[in-house]
Amino acid sequence: EVQLVESGGGLVQPGGSLRLSCAASGFTFSSSRMSWLRQATGKELEWVSTISSDGITEYYADSVKGRFIISRDNAKNTLYLQLNSLKFEDTAMYYCAKRDSSSWLRGQGIQVIVFS
Repeated sequence: EVQLVESGGGLVQPGGSLRLSCAASGFTFSSSRMSWLRQATGKELEWVSTISSDGITEYYADSVKGRFIISRDNAKNTLYLQLNSLKFEDTAMYYCAKRDSSSWLRGQGIQVIVFS
């Protein structure tokens, strides 16, 4: 069974930073492209970033490019997302995700709230 467990969210002021982690199990993590998604209250699910299975190639949504960094540690079956220069509009539930056919398999999510 695929399990994705996010951690590291919380409250942060604008301009601040957070690091999200995702512990993966139940599948071959090192062979899987992995992603982060987010969903703000009342809005649709939004793709944030994807990283190749070997960690070499990264993709970012324009809204986070230059501020967020995705990475992974295949030895630890862990995915990361470094959130820098946070803005109010980054407030959302963040999900670690793996593509499954035409849908996403994702964890329970972790809340990030940017406030002043």
